[in-house]
Amino acid sequence: MLSKKQLFTRGMLDISPHMLSVVPFGIICGAIGVELGFNPYLVYAMSFIIFGGASQIVFLQLLSGGASSLVAVASVGIINSRHLLYGAVLSDYLEKLSFIKKLLISYVVVDQGFAESNKFFKKNRSEEYLHYHLIGTGCTLWVCWQIATLSGIILGSFVPEELGLKFAIPLTFIAIVVQDLKKLDHVIVMITCGLSSLLFFDAPFKSYIIISPLIALFVAALLLRLKK
Repeated sequence: MLSKKQLFTRGMLDISPHMLSVVPFGIICGAIGVELGFNPYLVYAMSFIIFGGASQIVFLQLLSGGASSLVAVASVGIINSRHLLYGAVLSDYLEKLSFIKKLLISYVVVDQGFAESNKFFKKNRSEEYLHYHLIGTGCTLWVCWQIATLSGIILGSFVPEELGLKFAIPLTFIAIVVQDLKKLDHVIVMITCGLSSLLFFDAPFKSYIIISPLIALFVAALLLRLKK
């Protein structure tokens, strides 16, 4: 039986390889925020509150592009809806914890941390303090993300305007999306989302940003049902 400290340390070690991708992404997020003209304090506050790379970039880009605050917030909510699935999966392992502890832990649960901790949980279900592994992965990611974002904010302040970083936004999302092009159903969902965006592009308040992913989610759910 591992102690709380050992489980926390194990979580830190398990998540460490992911820093190779997390740190550069955090730097890009911070630099892009400054490049888009936002106050550095606001950019860092978003990193502290939202703590999610894709969500932060989308939020900043939507606001800079003239989208309403409601559309920007709703878009972030849709992007982060996957955390509902994470919570459902982790609930079996955290059922003995109080609501407050679950709420606090949920703040540091992100994609990479969930993947590593869920893998560890399956192999070590008998451990009494499993949640300390999740806290270890989450806290490590959080600290590295804050440092990386802050570094990006400082870097973005010194990048000449003619060497703008706005091109990094589509490149960043291409790098994320390309990983899912190996599966046909993923490609179908992506194409659906793209076509829906074109179809509803002239919708008021830039609401196509919300409409297109909702249609894509419906198609994804339909494909999952057909697979069963």
